[in-house]
Amino acid sequence: MPAFGIYDDGADLIETSFMMQGLLTARGYFTRDTQKERRLRDEITALWHGVEWDWFNATPQHDAVYWHWSPDFAFHKANRVGGWNETLMPYLLGIASPTHPLPPSLYYSGWCSEGNPARKFGVHSESYGIPLEVADPHGATGPLFFTHYSFMGYDPRGVRDKYTDYFINNRNMSLIQQKYAIENPHHFVGYGADDWGMSAVSGPLAYHANDSLEDDGTLAPTAAMGAYAYVPDASLLALKHFYRDLGAQLWDVYGFRNAFNQTDDWYSPAELALNQAPQTVMIENGRTGLIWKSFMSNPEMPAMQKAIGLTPEGTR
Repeated sequence: MPAFGIYDDGADLIETSFMMQGLLTARGYFTRDTQKERRLRDEITALWHGVEWDWFNATPQHDAVYWHWSPDFAFHKANRVGGWNETLMPYLLGIASPTHPLPPSLYYSGWCSEGNPARKFGVHSESYGIPLEVADPHGATGPLFFTHYSFMGYDPRGVRDKYTDYFINNRNMSLIQQKYAIENPHHFVGYGADDWGMSAVSGPLAYHANDSLEDDGTLAPTAAMGAYAYVPDASLLALKHFYRDLGAQLWDVYGFRNAFNQTDDWYSPAELALNQAPQTVMIENGRTGLIWKSFMSNPEMPAMQKAIGLTPEGTR
């Protein structure tokens, strides 16, 4: 309540979807025919079947899901879920659900915001000669957690919707961030080919989703490390610099600290679990594709892609 207000006292669909993404990845990984692994799979399946995705579509419009529901205030927050941002996962899992499914049409009316008059999706742009078919409304160099959270389990390679191939689009967003740091239009200390990456982190003043329009010199290791699955060479440049050159200030028991700002000579005193996970997961996806393979091995995932119309040929 101190952070999000009195109306946010109930269910949170987005965080539920991220948790379920992880649980289904575990269900797809622990596949041995042993008592422990059968029990684990059964418990995850029970949780998976219990999520009422359709409840969050229970509004008069029925063309999207809503982030919050409260037993006291119902849908008063009216936080309609739509991209381009981190909220793809509830649509994928809701459409995939065998017990409380969302209609596949919500992928476009909701996630792609085609039913929303304030729609900000499918914005074509180009920066540094790198094209984007779907761009952040705040600018091409928006926070990179958009390219991480829903894509830690969901493998975007090889399929597209009618707007974009998300693997290519996410890769291009990462490359644009590195190019932005090389250009360094605000002349912040440190920025360069091996010192890049903006995301949502705690900075010198407050928690903030950094992008090119609101850049204050704060960089996030999670942004560059989480991009490894898309741009391994650029990520490795940053990893080696962060660890070898800034490690005394930036490396701690859980890995890289949350953020740093060399212009202000400020380094976060802590790590944030929310930002540690994408680093570990996306590095492994870049190395072996293990998490992508485990999540996508769940039989509901190919069926969901087919229902939406995500195919190698696309749906243009």
